[in-house]
Amino acid sequence: MSLDTDTTDALTTVVQKAKHVFGDLVIDKRRLISSQLQKRGVPAYVGEWVLDSVVPSEGPLTRKQSEELHEWAKRIIPTPRDEKLIKNRLARGEQLKVLTPVEVEIRLAKDQPRRYAVLKLLNIQDASISEGLLSEYPALLQEGMWGVVELMYVSGSGIIIAGFQPMQSSVDVAMFREARSEFTLQEWRQLLLLSMGYNPLAFDEEQQTLLLCRLIPLVQKSAHLMELAPKGTGKSYIYENISPHVKLVSGGNVSPAVMFVNNATGQWGILARYKVVVLDEVQTLRFDRPAEIVGGLKGFLANSRLSRGGLYETNSDCSFVLLANISLNEEQEPLKELVVEELPAFLRETAFLDRIRGLIPGWKLPKLRADCFANTIGLKADFFGDAMLALRDLLEIDSYCASRISLRGTKRYQRNEQAVQSLASAMTKIQFPNHMDMSDEEFRRYCVEPACELRQYIWDQIYQMDAEYRQYEKRIGYRIE
Repeated sequence: MSLDTDTTDALTTVVQKAKHVFGDLVIDKRRLISSQLQKRGVPAYVGEWVLDSVVPSEGPLTRKQSEELHEWAKRIIPTPRDEKLIKNRLARGEQLKVLTPVEVEIRLAKDQPRRYAVLKLLNIQDASISEGLLSEYPALLQEGMWGVVELMYVSGSGIIIAGFQPMQSSVDVAMFREARSEFTLQEWRQLLLLSMGYNPLAFDEEQQTLLLCRLIPLVQKSAHLMELAPKGTGKSYIYENISPHVKLVSGGNVSPAVMFVNNATGQWGILARYKVVVLDEVQTLRFDRPAEIVGGLKGFLANSRLSRGGLYETNSDCSFVLLANISLNEEQEPLKELVVEELPAFLRETAFLDRIRGLIPGWKLPKLRADCFANTIGLKADFFGDAMLALRDLLEIDSYCASRISLRGTKRYQRNEQAVQSLASAMTKIQFPNHMDMSDEEFRRYCVEPACELRQYIWDQIYQMDAEYRQYEKRIGYRIE
């Protein structure tokens, strides 16, 4: 796409404002790409933290900075090939620092409870960790944390975590909401896209909105989505690079114990421990006991309750996301009229699909090219991810949308109305976190209409598949009170 001077100048204004308003909370997104840190298996929110900690600066990496960074990474960031080397150095009595994700499990043995730290990058399942570190960083017991761990080996005790420096990001939600007033709507949308890692100038307005819709599960509790698209459109890109509170499952077995709760140990599954759970390329995942999984998911998606076999039960406001590849025809439209036909059979049940709030039509997005990625500054990924998740608690926006939005028609379907209200609330939080600043027209165009469109795609599928739903209005119309 050709870029006119006015558009380019507008983006320059966004960059200048972002630096002024957010200060050291912004980072040049080109630095992460040129650093090659992600080739070492670290997500963007970790890579940007490393860059800011080791070689803080603006602009592209200099040769000296690159050398310094790679020397640090070689010492601190392990690769799978380094596992045995690191363990051998520990056995020789060395004390090492390693950047890795850490999760802690509690095993309630008969004699006394045991706390085990799991360092998956090093295939260490049972490192000892102090109660003091768990009290200081309770997230270690939930979804885990990335950080620099100090490891040592003690004969008779095994591997011990002697110290832990976590990634730090603090979010002042009030400041974030107030910062919105410094930007026009288009400037704010551009800043959000830059912070996601995209170049806003490579996408038209509709495509920008669809990209922003990928943030819905972060900012809204229990906002369950599906995105269907061909390969190469970056469906999973934002989810694997924005926050440790987001769990992306992209391979291996998916079982009821993994999703809900392990009845043998009582350990809660990923839907209880993360803010967002994403199943990527669902056609390639291996599902154990799919009927039990979809049965448990239907209950969870409907009422946010997690249970399995009646042994354990809890609430969770986790948002659930399904990503899948679909085939397109020569016009780049879905090959099948029922786009969900390419999903595994057990995920095509209409009662399950009905509980998904909306469907993002990823086939309307271009395959990602080099010019689609951010080439200037944006908000740091760890701060940006935490800011998006903090917006979940803006319940006044949920109430605002519920009170203002209703569906038209004499045969309205309640679940459609609830979905539209929830999705519109999410789009409001993303674009208008100080919602009182938006006009009715902005609310309609940028929040309510996209919400209706996402829900309509789901409704079209189940309307065709199941005659039970045809007693209701086919088109989802709305009115704003």
